[in-house]
Amino acid sequence: MKKILIPLILTLLLTPALYAAQSTITESEGYACMGEDKSRKQTEQTAMADAKRNAVEYAATYIKSETQVKDFELQKDLIEAYSRASVKIIQEIKREWYKDASVGDCFKIKIKAEVIPDEKAMEKVAKNVQSADDPSAPLSIQLWTDKKEYKKGDMVKVYVKGNKPFYARVLYKDAGGELLQLLPNPYRKDNYFNGGVIYEIPSGNDKFDLEVSSPFGEENVVIYASTSPLGEINLKSEGGVYQIKTTASDVGDKTRGITFKEKTGDKATQASEFFEEKVVVRTEK
Repeated sequence: MKKILIPLILTLLLTPALYAAQSTITESEGYACMGEDKSRKQTEQTAMADAKRNAVEYAATYIKSETQVKDFELQKDLIEAYSRASVKIIQEIKREWYKDASVGDCFKIKIKAEVIPDEKAMEKVAKNVQSADDPSAPLSIQLWTDKKEYKKGDMVKVYVKGNKPFYARVLYKDAGGELLQLLPNPYRKDNYFNGGVIYEIPSGNDKFDLEVSSPFGEENVVIYASTSPLGEINLKSEGGVYQIKTTASDVGDKTRGITFKEKTGDKATQASEFFEEKVVVRTEK
């Protein structure tokens, strides 16, 4: 077995993954016309605001239907969370000016956006969910390790568990800023996982160990998960894991460039639940 000598002390996550990490990724369009009172720039801004508003409305509708929440208070909290959501633009898919016979010059834009529900309202949702394994709730991932502290030479185990089926990638960022993808890896290519099942890293077909070594310092284990396939990043095989060649600041956005799943007998649903979690790690001799 190849040993990945990366320094680790992982803080055990004792509670369900943080509600602030939950979001919904969707595509939406926005429109606006110049008329007599808008400049071209103002028209583009109005169309973008329309696209963001539509993204929030669609995400709220999607979450309400897909999570199949029956509890009235929980439904109410979800609606409240998305009514105060913020929007992050992942990608401008298309933007163009066109002529409308009745109103003249108009602008339309199509975006891929991450709709991030209000944090305080989602805290209420987390409290009302009876179990962290409840598949009727929005996607939630638990990330933890086998011990709270590790010393030089210790072997580390990472564990992942979701409340419903999900796609995921698990990354490790060392003190020097280098990013490694632990899962999927060259020998364990599965990126789709069942809900309610605990997955261990490394295990199974993995060809690496996580052994604590110098240099010592703060590092991170990160998981990105979604109910749809994740966006691609640039990877290079490095023994039993992948070295991430994509710029660290771009990894999150590229991962969020998900491919929406096509439902049987229907068009692809233009939205997906998303979850990001990070565990801070630290080493000591």
